[in-house]
Amino acid sequence: MSKTNRPDSAGERLINGLIKENPTFVLMLGMCPTLAVTTSAINGFGMGATTLAVLALSNLIISLLRGIIPNKVRIPAFIVIIASFVTVVQLLLEAYIPFLNDALGVYIPLIVVNCIILGRAESYAYSHAPIPSLFDGIGMGLGFTVALTCIGAVRELLGTGEIFGFRVMPGAYTPIGIFVLAPGAFFVLAALCALQNYVKAKGARAGKDTGKIGSGCSEDCLNCGETGCGRRKFYDDSDDLVVEEL
Repeated sequence: MSKTNRPDSAGERLINGLIKENPTFVLMLGMCPTLAVTTSAINGFGMGATTLAVLALSNLIISLLRGIIPNKVRIPAFIVIIASFVTVVQLLLEAYIPFLNDALGVYIPLIVVNCIILGRAESYAYSHAPIPSLFDGIGMGLGFTVALTCIGAVRELLGTGEIFGFRVMPGAYTPIGIFVLAPGAFFVLAALCALQNYVKAKGARAGKDTGKIGSGCSEDCLNCGETGCGRRKFYDDSDDLVVEEL
């Protein structure tokens, strides 16, 4: 089995997940838990931290086993590995943080099919060394955690006048109830994405390179071909996975 990898440092993978390819604000992945559980900052942080743990550990194990996982059954293998870690995390939450387990509910088991985790397993961990894969999972998990915590904090602040359960707004403040309902999640996500685009546009006018903030590879994903992700090709040659950069 041969693989050609671009060497990545731990710092690059962390920055990539936090900023360049933030799974929520840039790649717009994992929208189901993002919109459903972020009624408060603690719920957003809890969901993000849970996903971070599963993402980092599954990336590490998938990378360690990439030499023995057959290419034809890699997706079922990924799901088995991810489901194992999700089960462990859920049992720990039930034992030590039951209120958070109850608040997140069915969205904890659904981490198994979260497109962020499956996407990183397929696009990165399966073709890269263990240490970069681990930090790629940590970076993506941190980016997801920060995004969900920010969304939850804004919704909680506007919808209840509190953040992490502590009263922030004055007593005269009238909570805007819609922000703790489903429509509020869309409003807050749109506002934060608009803020990101504003910062990107302002940086571009100042001469800063912001090309990679706003899409995963700075290319047109809809028409991706010889550029962007289309440069990577995976093919099966006598049951050996070969990854090449064209």
